[in-house]
Amino acid sequence: MPTKDDIQNALATISGELNETPLQRSAHLERLCESEVLLKLENYQVTGSFKARGGLNKLYSLDPGERERGIIAASSGNHGAACAFGASRVNCPVTVCVPAYASPSKIDLIESYGAEVKHHGNDCLETEVYARSLANENGLTYVSPYNDPHIVSGQGTIAVEILEQAGSLDAVFISVGGGGLIAGMGTYLKAVSPSTEIVACSPEASPAMHACLEAGEIIDVPCKETLSDATAGGVEPGSITFDICRKVIDRSILVSEAEIRSAMRDFIAGHRMLIEGSAGVALAAFLKTRDDYRNKRIAIIICGANISTEKLEELLG
Repeated sequence: MPTKDDIQNALATISGELNETPLQRSAHLERLCESEVLLKLENYQVTGSFKARGGLNKLYSLDPGERERGIIAASSGNHGAACAFGASRVNCPVTVCVPAYASPSKIDLIESYGAEVKHHGNDCLETEVYARSLANENGLTYVSPYNDPHIVSGQGTIAVEILEQAGSLDAVFISVGGGGLIAGMGTYLKAVSPSTEIVACSPEASPAMHACLEAGEIIDVPCKETLSDATAGGVEPGSITFDICRKVIDRSILVSEAEIRSAMRDFIAGHRMLIEGSAGVALAAFLKTRDDYRNKRIAIIICGANISTEKLEELLG
């Protein structure tokens, strides 16, 4: 399992290649509540998402032979772009397998970093199985979006930055898919700032980690279409993130598609800033529970900005 030291080492490894993203007070959100609200703007990160942190840290962990043979990933967007970016920094061949529904704009972003894109499958699981089979057949390193200690440690570097920027925090709201982001951040925060409440935020339409935690084990969770496509999908059997999430998550909140949509519209109008659906999940969870955090100092992770033109038009139309 990743440790505080692993996360600090990850930051030392990747900091020269990535942005230290801003931590900004939100006067707009503070008008709606009685809290001090800080926004960690990972939508300003390289590739437009926090995922670049874990992807780059994973690429630097590979030995020369692994880099020469290349890596492969399965992704509908942000993870693929992160792997492609990381591979471009270490001169490593990269293939990204995408499902049929992947957004053309996200495919363009992945290809812009030099990745070969292969289309396969109608859901993320089919695409992942295909990518793993290609990895085995061709001697490539398969890079999981969350079930990997180097990925988790890379994502956890956000927590190092946020405590250096903010000092003490009463609570942090973090969107959850497979759990890589909250596992990494939670590991560091619980080691350095144990009084900070870790709030997991999930869409009702795709509540995989939330349901697994309720069940006490990794289970198959039906997932419907959601604005938060970056957090959609199940939790891989045996994933390291499940046990970490059981230890670090203090509260888990579900939000509806209507709540996500409303939070995104309000944020874009109030901040003049682009965000994707997964960031909307964390915002919606805070707005839903804001009365519980009166006179508290809280942070919301704005985890990405990669929303397709079609989804943005639908959202704002």
